[in-house]
Amino acid sequence: MMDTTQKFFAAKPESISLARDFAAMTLKAWGLDAPADDVRLCVSELASNALLHGTKRGHGFLVRLDADEDFVRLEVHDSRDRRGGREPQPAVQHPADTDTTGRGLRIVDILADGWGVEDREPLGKIVWSRFKAGFPGSQDHLG
Repeated sequence: MMDTTQKFFAAKPESISLARDFAAMTLKAWGLDAPADDVRLCVSELASNALLHGTKRGHGFLVRLDADEDFVRLEVHDSRDRRGGREPQPAVQHPADTDTTGRGLRIVDILADGWGVEDREPLGKIVWSRFKAGFPGSQDHLG
C-alpha cells in the first residue's frame, strides 16, 4: 500500500501552521497515529526553513507526504536556486545555549529515522525526512 498527497503553501508565516495541520489531518486519515507528533513538529521546522531560507520572493513551498507499510516520508520543496554553490547545503547546526535560532534541523535529526537534501528541478531543493509508519498491526514498529 502506498499513499501520497501534497499541498502547496503561500510564502506567508501563517502557512507554517497550515502545513502542520495538513500533515496531522493526512496522517490521521491514513490511520497513522504513531509518528504524527514527530512528523507534525518536523513539518513545522522544515516549512519554517523553507519560508525563511529556501523560497524565492513571491514563491511558496510544497509539502508532500508518502506512506507505505514501513515509513512515512515527509518532503518540503522550496524554490531558491542552489546551483553554482550560491546557497549553502542545509546542515545540522550546534547553536550556543543563548542563540535563539539554529535548532530546526537538529530537531529533525533527533526525531526522524533519516533525513536528507535533494536538488529539485528546475530550481530549489527538497528536504526530506522519514519516520517509521506504525500502521496498526505492523510488526516492524514494536520497540
